[in-house]
Amino acid sequence: MLSRLRRGTAAAGLALVAVLGVGSWASADAQTPLTGPPPGTAAWRADTSLGVPLPDPGSARPAEVAAFFAGLPAAQRESLAVRHPQVVGNLDGAPVALRLRANALAVEEEREHQRQRAGDTALPSAERAAAAAKADRYGGLAHRALLAFDPRGRGQVAEVFGDLEHDERTAVLVPGSDTDLATYDRPSAAGYDTLAGMARSLRAASGDRVAVVAWAGYTTPVGLGVDAAREELAEAGAERLDRLLAGLAPVTGRVELFCHSYGSVVCGRSAPDPALVAGVVAVASPGMGLERADELRVPVWAVRRNAGDWVGDVPNVSLLGFGHGTDPTSGAFRARLLPSTGSHGHGGYFAPGSASLAAFAALALTATTNA
Repeated sequence: MLSRLRRGTAAAGLALVAVLGVGSWASADAQTPLTGPPPGTAAWRADTSLGVPLPDPGSARPAEVAAFFAGLPAAQRESLAVRHPQVVGNLDGAPVALRLRANALAVEEEREHQRQRAGDTALPSAERAAAAAKADRYGGLAHRALLAFDPRGRGQVAEVFGDLEHDERTAVLVPGSDTDLATYDRPSAAGYDTLAGMARSLRAASGDRVAVVAWAGYTTPVGLGVDAAREELAEAGAERLDRLLAGLAPVTGRVELFCHSYGSVVCGRSAPDPALVAGVVAVASPGMGLERADELRVPVWAVRRNAGDWVGDVPNVSLLGFGHGTDPTSGAFRARLLPSTGSHGHGGYFAPGSASLAAFAALALTATTNA
């Protein structure tokens, strides 16, 4: 028995070394999760124009926010969006159409701010160049359906593909490492291996019947660093995801969650509410921070990995705060398995014509609106 214990300890130690011993793990940038209320909250809290307190962005539940806006005339809603676009645009529970309007205003405000900085000769040339690049980036977001927009740090965003209020079903895509405001829809030769590309591909595969939210709404790891091996960023992201889903529920009913790579850790840590989530799909997952699928209260699917997906080389361990537990595609995890024929690589599971994309569309279309 002692020898078995020693062998098990040695195996766990070797797995940890495998996780931490790769050079890129140590060299990647450590990230601090973006938490708390959105920019502009101080001015929002000080606003007494309506004669009543506005719901606090840091503590009000989405249901409370929804009830507050439901009691306002349309003109007062619009006035709040114009005066406080970054708060309203990121306020879970606010009406969807109002959030889209507010974020359009917030993007334009931030674009103009960066354009002014780009022309400020008192700033160092590097800062001016960075500001010009941001202004161009924000210009590219004009006329997009943004459910969230936060330019702080690496930036966060949520874009809607389709119509949340009228399409038959809704899916939410939760991305993994290296996804932020600048990269979520970066140009791609494949066209379906970025977060926005995955969203477009899923919507098209559904026959444009499923509204898809591409949610880059949490601080993701950068590279394959220590952050990617631990779950602190996932824990912070899970809280933000839970608020998003609670805010959407009155409009969309239950949604299907598609969780890619480290995003599957976020979904695993979020403990999805069956009243809000019809099911969770783990795609290219290094583990969900769980030992078994039935630790969640909703059905869990896992996509069989294709031969070119490097995540299959990640050790499925959970030791001293590193690793994400059982392989979701293993028999021990007990998830429902989905095919991956026709996919390729870590980001290729949403490839048109693949068996995985067809399965995703079928699941999204069968997500029910009743708990």
